[in-house]
Amino acid sequence: MTDEIFDYVIVGAGSAGCVLANRLSADPTVSVALLEAGGRDTNPWIHVPAGYYRNIVNPAITWQFGSGPEPELGGRIVNMPRGRVLGGTSAINGLLYVRGQAEDFNVWRQLGNPGWSFGDVLPYFKRAENQSRGADDLHGAGGPLSVEDVRMENPLCEAFIKAAVAAGIPFTRDFNGPSQEGVGYYQLTNRNGRRCSTAVGYLNPVKSRPNLRIMTHAVVSTLTFEGRRVTGVRGTFGGAAGQVSARREVLLAAGAVGSPQILQVSGVGPGAVLKAAGVEVRHELAGVGANLQDHYQARFIYHCRADGSLNEVWHSSWKQLKAGIEYALTRRGLLTIGAGVVGIFAKSRPELETPDVQFHFMPLSAEGAGQGLHKFPGVISSVTQLRPESRGTLRITSPDPQAKPAIVSNYLAADIDRRVLLDAMRLNRRIVATQPFADIVVREHAPGFDVTGDDELMAFARAKGTTIFHPCGTAKMGNDANAVVDARLRVHGLSGVRVVDASIMPTMTSGNTNAPTIMIAEKAADMIAEDAKARVSA
Repeated sequence: MTDEIFDYVIVGAGSAGCVLANRLSADPTVSVALLEAGGRDTNPWIHVPAGYYRNIVNPAITWQFGSGPEPELGGRIVNMPRGRVLGGTSAINGLLYVRGQAEDFNVWRQLGNPGWSFGDVLPYFKRAENQSRGADDLHGAGGPLSVEDVRMENPLCEAFIKAAVAAGIPFTRDFNGPSQEGVGYYQLTNRNGRRCSTAVGYLNPVKSRPNLRIMTHAVVSTLTFEGRRVTGVRGTFGGAAGQVSARREVLLAAGAVGSPQILQVSGVGPGAVLKAAGVEVRHELAGVGANLQDHYQARFIYHCRADGSLNEVWHSSWKQLKAGIEYALTRRGLLTIGAGVVGIFAKSRPELETPDVQFHFMPLSAEGAGQGLHKFPGVISSVTQLRPESRGTLRITSPDPQAKPAIVSNYLAADIDRRVLLDAMRLNRRIVATQPFADIVVREHAPGFDVTGDDELMAFARAKGTTIFHPCGTAKMGNDANAVVDARLRVHGLSGVRVVDASIMPTMTSGNTNAPTIMIAEKAADMIAEDAKARVSA
C-alpha cells in the first residue's frame, strides 16, 4: 500500500478507537480507516474474563511500558502495560465498570470545558451501556457495552463485605448509582460470562460495513501536514511503508501513552523535549506529555483459614478441571471474575463530601500480576487514592517512533497523596480486624501485622506498591498554557486532528478509567459529526 484516502483516519483500535469506528461509519456517506498497531483479538484468553491475569504480562498483545525510575519509590520501575490488539486495553484490563463520581465531570466543566458536566456526559454513558439489570435514570440498556453482575459466590467475599458494613461502611448494589460510597460487588464488562471489549461490543457488529476499513499491524510513525493542517499519517502497514490520508480528520485514539508519543515524534509538543530527542519542532505545545496521572495501590495480602481462596484451585488439577467445566457449561464461576470482586469507595476522613479511596478485594493472592498464586489460601485487599495530585511526564528520547518514551509518573510526590494512602491503609486494617472477617485471618502476609507506624507503612507502599494501570491526562482538555485540546477535542493551533482517549482527561475520574474513556469516544463521535455538518452548511 502506498497511499489510500479516507474521510476519517482513526489511530488506535482500543477502548476509544473501536467506538469511533462504529459511530462514524454508521453514516454510509463517509469512509473510515481504523488503524491498529497490534493484531486481531484471536487469543482465547482475551475472551475469558479471568484471563486478564495472564494477558496483562503477555508481550504479544500488550505494549510493555515502564514508568520510572520513580523518585518517591526508591528509583523503581513500575510496569505499565497497554493493549496491543483490537480492543486495546479494554481487551486486557480487569473488566471493572466504574464511571466515577458526578463531581469529577462537573470539575471538568468548571475548568473551562463546556459540555463536559455530569449532566452532559450521562447520556453517553447510557448510550454505551447494556445494563443487565435494565435501564433506569442512570443506566442504559441495549447499548454495545455489556455490563453484568459478578457470576460467582464466594464466602471470603461475603465475610469481607459484612466486616466493612460492621466497620461503618454502607452496603451498595451500584457504584454507578446516585452515590458512589459503599461496599459491594463490582459490575464487569462481561457478556454472558465472556469479556465484552470494545472490539467485541462495538467493532465486530459493524466490521463488514463497506465504508469501514480495519487495518491491523498498522504502525503509525508520524502525522503528515500541509501547513498547520494534519492531512494523514505515515507508517508501516502490514510491514510495508505507506501513507493513509484523511479528507476530514485524523483522530488519535492511541491512549495516554501512544497519542502524546505520536504528537511528539511528529514535532508537536514541548520544544525543549523535541529538540533533545532530535525532532524538528513543527508546533510548540507545552502540555503534550505533561499532566500524567495514575492510580497507585498498596496491596495487603492475608492468609485465611476459611474455604474459598482461588489459590487452592490454582494448585489443584482437579479443581482447575472442575472450574473449566463449570465455565464451559454455565458461564459462571471463578473464570468470570475481573481484577476486583468486591469494592469499597470510602472517605478517608469523615468530613469529606465524597469518597477519596477505593478498595479492590480478590479471593486470591500472589506477589504480583502474572505471577503464580501463593500456596496458602490467601486474599488481596488493595487500597488506592482516587484523585492523586502528583503529576508526571511522558517524553520521547528519540525520533524513532518505535522507541519507548521516558515515562515518570511521580507516584506519591504530593504530600496529600501520601496522607490519603496512609489513611486508606489504616482503614483496611480496621475492616480486616472486624468480625466476621477477623475470625478467618491467620496472618497478614504483607506487609505483616508488625508493620504499624506511619513511616513503616509508607515504606511498604513505596517498596511494594504498584499502578492499577490507569494512566491519563497526557493531552489534557482545556484552555490554559498546558492544555493540548479544546472542549471539542481539537488540538490547539492545528486543524484536521483531534485526540480522543484517556489522555484528554484534565483530572482523573474517581475509579477505573475504561468506562469514562468509552464515554469520551461516544461524545466525540457526536461532536465530530456535528462539526462536519456545520462545515458543509457554512
